[in-house]
Amino acid sequence: MDVKISAGWKKALSNEFKKDYFLGIVELLKNERESKQVIYPPGPFIFNAFNTTDLKDVKVVIIGQDPYHGPNQAHGLSFSVQKGIKPPPSLVNIYKEIEKDLGINMPCHYGDLTQWAKQGVLLLNASLTVRANQPNSHAGIGWQIFTDAVINLLNKEKKNIVFLLWGNFAKEKGAHIDEGRHLVLKAMHPSPFAADKGFFGCCHFSKANEYLVKNGIDPIDWIIIEQ
Repeated sequence: MDVKISAGWKKALSNEFKKDYFLGIVELLKNERESKQVIYPPGPFIFNAFNTTDLKDVKVVIIGQDPYHGPNQAHGLSFSVQKGIKPPPSLVNIYKEIEKDLGINMPCHYGDLTQWAKQGVLLLNASLTVRANQPNSHAGIGWQIFTDAVINLLNKEKKNIVFLLWGNFAKEKGAHIDEGRHLVLKAMHPSPFAADKGFFGCCHFSKANEYLVKNGIDPIDWIIIEQ
């Protein structure tokens, strides 16, 4: 099976693509599409995070849980939505924290984070697909194993990555990251239900850049320019 993913990731994860669990994911997605089940994101976007941020370029990892399950939202980058779609509440709160932390005025009606991904921010959802209008519907099909392998690869093969773990799910997902090799920043989830309990004021964006610069790595320009 030929997985359409950038060369660096394809080589590093080649063994994963041959494993039974991954072949099971492919078969399940094929069967669901044949039965007319709508799956998000569209096929070309499933590995968008990896195709936009190659392995050699990863500086920051932001872990999300599940793709958005509404039409025209998900495009394979955690917390990001396609152009023309209003930012969801969690992303609005991320923008608010960036504005408070860095003094950057963020767009109110633009939620495509591709600009971050192109700079080395891996926007990784734990599950890479979801059924329409059914959140977490693909959480148990094998994606968790795959994305655990991705995090393990980054943890062991790279150095000086900043991992941003927001909410209990992300903290558990990143529980085994070596904090001697990487910077791990934890906070509450930016959702409206939790943001004021520990996400607002976390200053993760300035802290991430300070760590990158300290280690001789170009910082992230967190500003989003509508394109």
